[in-house]
Amino acid sequence: MSFLQEFTEGKIDFVGQQQVDQISRIWLIGSTVISFIVGFALQSLQITFGIFGASTVLLALLVVPPWPMFNRHPTKWLPVLSAPKKD
Repeated sequence: MSFLQEFTEGKIDFVGQQQVDQISRIWLIGSTVISFIVGFALQSLQITFGIFGASTVLLALLVVPPWPMFNRHPTKWLPVLSAPKKD
C-alpha cells in the first residue's frame, strides 16, 4: 500500500525535473520532424497527426508518472531550528 501511495503522490527531485524537461523537448522535436517527413512523403495529414499523436501519448507514459529514475537525487533540507524563548 505504501508503494502505491508513493507512486501516486508524484514527487520527483530537481534533477529528475531537468531530465524530464530534456527528454520532452528532444522527443517532441524529433517526433515532429519524423511525423512531418513521413506525412509529407506519403502526402497524408492523417498519418502525420497519427504518428505525432501516438508519440505524444508514449511521451506522456514515459514522463508523467514519477518513475524511480526521476527521483535518484533527493533534496537534503536543513534541519529545523527552534526559535529562542522570550522571557
